[in-house]
Parts: sequence; C-alpha cells; structure tokens
Amino acid sequence: MAESATKKRSLMDRFLTIVERGGNALPHPATLFALLALGVVVLSWVASMAGLSVAHPSTGELVSPVNLMSIEGLHRMLTGAVTNFTGFAPLGVVLVALIGIGVAEHSGLIGASLRMLVLAAPKFLLTPVLVFAGVMSNMASEIGYVLLVPLGALIFMSAGRHPILGMAAVFAGVSGGYSANLLIGTIDPLLSGLSQEAARIVDPNYTVSPLANWYFMIASTPVITLLGWFVTEKIVAPRFSDAHVPSLTLAEGAQPEDQRLSPAERRGMMYAVGTVLAFTVLVVWGGYPAQGVSLDLFGWTLQLPQVPGSGFLLDERQDILRSPLLSGVVVIIFLYGVLAGIAFGIGAGTIKSDNDVIKGMAASMATLGGYLVLVFFAAQFVAFFNWTQLGLIFAVEGADFLKALGLPTIPLFICFILLTAVVNLFMGSASAKWALMAPVFIPMFMLLGYSPEMTQVAYRVGDSVTNIISPMMSYFALIIAFFQRYEPKAGIGTLVATMLPYSIVFLLGWSVMFGVWIWLELPIGPDSPLTYIPASPVAN
Repeated sequence: MAESATKKRSLMDRFLTIVERGGNALPHPATLFALLALGVVVLSWVASMAGLSVAHPSTGELVSPVNLMSIEGLHRMLTGAVTNFTGFAPLGVVLVALIGIGVAEHSGLIGASLRMLVLAAPKFLLTPVLVFAGVMSNMASEIGYVLLVPLGALIFMSAGRHPILGMAAVFAGVSGGYSANLLIGTIDPLLSGLSQEAARIVDPNYTVSPLANWYFMIASTPVITLLGWFVTEKIVAPRFSDAHVPSLTLAEGAQPEDQRLSPAERRGMMYAVGTVLAFTVLVVWGGYPAQGVSLDLFGWTLQLPQVPGSGFLLDERQDILRSPLLSGVVVIIFLYGVLAGIAFGIGAGTIKSDNDVIKGMAASMATLGGYLVLVFFAAQFVAFFNWTQLGLIFAVEGADFLKALGLPTIPLFICFILLTAVVNLFMGSASAKWALMAPVFIPMFMLLGYSPEMTQVAYRVGDSVTNIISPMMSYFALIIAFFQRYEPKAGIGTLVATMLPYSIVFLLGWSVMFGVWIWLELPIGPDSPLTYIPASPVAN
C-alpha cells in the first residue's frame, strides 16, 4: 500500500522534480538575470532589424522596438545602471522593513510570539491562516512580501514543518491571490482610474469606481484560501515531507510545556502589547478624517463625529486610499517593529542600551548581501525589457488575435484571462501592464457590449495567477533569497517548481469561478454591471 501511494504521488512529483532540476541546472539566479538582460539587448536588435511595429492603443502612433544595440542604447544602459538598481521598487521597501523587523527579532519578540502561536493554534489551521493572511496583506500595498513570507517560514519551523511550505503558502496568498480581498487596497483606485480613462475613449462620461470589483474580490478570498490550502497540503507538502526541518524554537525532543514563556518574557510581551496598542491608537487617530466619516449601511446613513486633531496622516483630500498613511505603510511597519521590539527587550531584559537596538538592525542587514547582488542584475533585466517596448508590442498583437477569434462571452473572457496570464510572465507591474492593455481591451470589449468593470476583473484574475512564477515580478528575486536561507542550493527551478501547482490550480479554479459568476449574471461590485449599453450610438 505504501509503495502504491508513493507511485500515485510520483506522477506529480516527477513532473515538478523535472521542472526543479531543469531550472536549477541553469546558472546562479544573479547570473541568469544578467544573461536575460543580455538576451533582451540582442532580442531588441533582432526585433528592430525585423521591422516589427504596432499602433499604440491610445495615441495611434506607430510603436517600434527600441534597439539597445546602438550608440543611444549603449549610453542609456551605462547611465541608467545605477538608477535602475537604486530605483528598483522592492529594494527600499525590503531594506526599511527589515531594519524594524531586525529589532523585533533581536530582542526575542518574534521568537516568543511564534512560540505562543504554535502552542495556542491547531496545527491543521496554520496553512489556511497563512494563505488568508497573505491575501489580506494586499490591502496594505506589498508589505506581505517582506513581512509575511519570511514569517510564514518561521511559523512552520516552529510547528516542526518545513519552512519552504510556510513561505509557499504565504507567497501564494500574497502574490497569486493579489486580486482577492475582503477590503479595498491601494491597487483598486489605481486600476479603476486607468480603466476609466480607457473607457472614455468610447464614452467620454463613463466612470469606474474603485469599488468596481469588490463583490467578486470578497467571494474570491475564501476560494483562494481553500485552493491554497489544498495545494499546500496535497501537492506541495509531499515533496518536502522527508526533508530536513531546520530547528528554530521547538528543540528536538522538547515538550510543549518547556516552550512556555518565562516570567521575563511575559513581562516583555505585556510591554510590547501595550506599546503596539498605543501606537495603533495614534495611527488610527492620524488616519481618521478630520471632518468625520459618513457611512451608508443598508439604506441608513451613519455619521461619525469629528475628532479634534485627527487626520494628520491623510492628505488634503482626506482620502485614505491615496493618503500618506497607506503610501507610507512601510515606515509604519518599521516603527511597529522598532517600538514593539524595544518595549519587549526592556521588559524581558534583552535590550539594555541603544547598542543592542543597533545590533538588531545591523543583523538583519547582514543577511541581505546575496539579495543585493541578485537585485542589481534583476533590476537591469526589468529596465532593459521595459525600454525595448517589446511588452507593448506583444500585448497589442495578442489583443488583435483575441479579437479575431469571435468567441462567445465566457470562452472569450477565459481566453483574455489566459492572455493576461501569459503577458504577466513578461511584464511584472500590474498597473504598468494595465496602463498598456486597458486602452486596447476596454474599448474593444465595450464595443462588443461588455462593461469596463467586467474587463478589469478578468484582467485581475489573469494578472494574479502567474505572479508567483514570473521572473518579471518585482519581488521574485527576494523570494529566491528567502528560499536560499533554508535551501542554499535553491534557485529559480526550486521556486518555480514549488509555486507552479498554485499557479495552475488558481488559474483553473478562478477561471471556473469567473465563468459561473458571469453565467449567473451576478454584479461584480457596487453599481458595476456586466454589460455596457451606450447612452447614445457610438460614432464610427
């Protein structure tokens, strides 16, 4: 029976092992990104010599590949290398967040919190909780990548499970479930604004709300959580079941009662909780609009009063989604880590002077040497590809092909989801990609009778599912570095082989959900119809 069970698992195991070995047979990730950057340079020359070109979807201007194998291209690569590196979006986020987390870790706060979590929570619920936490982290920009992914590894190690499983579960929620959430995040007004501008190519008065996809996002959250739970335990976990689990908190042979907090740690935890609550009150006060809040609940209007001195973390519009409160969330996370870590250290006696605080910050920076090297080459690759405009050319050609198919509604949008998923492998940024694709697809689908809101939600599904296997995703290099902490030989192959089952299952499950949603003609958000009916005939 055991041999039979092994054979039943081996089909998927063999496939993923081939993917992993093939990927890991490639050079070091940093070397690979350097070779990819060089390949983009050569490809830009080939595309330029071939005379490829498309009409820009917004302006109608002819777009041709930018040849980087030219004098101008050489000058741009030389002068832009440093700014490509220093301006790489994830770099500053990672450095700032990890400084604060380093204080919390050095003081012992993270270790003590994990022991409390492992002793209190049923182990079988750790996986869905981590996937769900990853999904929900998207409302606070991209902090889930730098905070929750490594924390997932520590939580699984504390529970006696392989750390890569914990990272995979969180990464699947954070990145694969990027368009699922119970709340509205920072990406929603950004995408809706781009959709609105594209819709006005056809209808100058059309508006798209930031809540355009909210109902679909809410329903997607439990779906992604359950799918992520299934993939982690049934597909990914067997590949790591016999692997060595690094020790963290629960020493080998130790009993759970031996891991309970000491009196000093309990005192430190009380200090930390009090500090976190006090700082949270300050943040909430700063994020509360000075003029009060008006809430519409089931036809009733609830007016919350003004609070003196509030709103200092908002901008002049008092709009929380576009305010410094959310755009500065990384600094807030940094402050949480530093303040809570210091408070715990004072209470537990692990921090006695400012030297201990600085040591904690420095310790977290000492682990990032390999990541910084990797990011340098990854940043060049991403920048070179964007400069060549090959991504735009690919998107427009794909749109023309999709329009020529003439498919019914559900098959048409499933093809659009698949196209977006493929394009996402070459263009990482959701907003930058939508800025290029929205002017192509939204007018096209509007003329076919489909609403911009429906097109946007289909785009978001396709954009999410391949994030976790796309080298163009900004945090891809960071996740490889996290993997290498526990599997030094891990490379792109390890990451892709681990995350590929999530990508496939999410794509299938989410596409089925989307098809059923459209078939039932359910609204995808408040005042967000599925069909577009122009107020007046569209001029040719």
